[in-house]
Order: sequence, then C-alpha cells, then structure tokens
Amino acid sequence: MKNRFKNRLAAESVPQRIYQMEAILDAAVQKMDALEKKIGEYKEYQAKIAELEAYYTSQQWKEDFAMDEEGKLPTRLKRGVLSEDGIYNMLERNKELMNRIGK
Repeated sequence: MKNRFKNRLAAESVPQRIYQMEAILDAAVQKMDALEKKIGEYKEYQAKIAELEAYYTSQQWKEDFAMDEEGKLPTRLKRGVLSEDGIYNMLERNKELMNRIGK
C-alpha cells in the first residue's frame, strides 16, 4: 500500500510537458509508419501507372477515344481514361510525386 502511494505521488509530480511531448512522439512515430507504408504501396503501384501510360500512348487508346467521340460508347460509362487532360495531368503529377519521395 505504501509503495502504491509513493508511485502515485511520483506520477503527480511529473511535469505535464513530459506527457504532452510523449503524446507528440507517439503520434509522430505512428504517422511516419503510416506514411512509409503508403509510400511503399505507391511505389509498388508504379507498374500499374506505367500500364496506363502505355495504353494512353497506344493506337488502342486512339481508337477508343475515336469511338467515344463518335458516340459509340454508352453515355453512362465513366470515361476519365479517355480524357486527354485527365491522364496527362495524372502522369505529370505522378512524376512530381515520385521526384519528391525519391524513386
């Protein structure tokens, strides 16, 4: 009983800043771990982005784009991939991000 009382008194005399800084440390480590995981996943996804870029520069994309222009695709079809600016902007943004995080 005496020991628990002593521990409680010791805990009460700990400056609040230590608890605050410990919370910041824990949160920072948690955020860094999460970021490292996401960066790894993003780097692994580069093969898929390269696949999209290959499609965007292919004859097949040009044919698909023409089909869309001619109204041969369903109107409810999501067609961001057939938007010249959409893919181009994503590819440029990807290059910028990869430069920031290091290839």
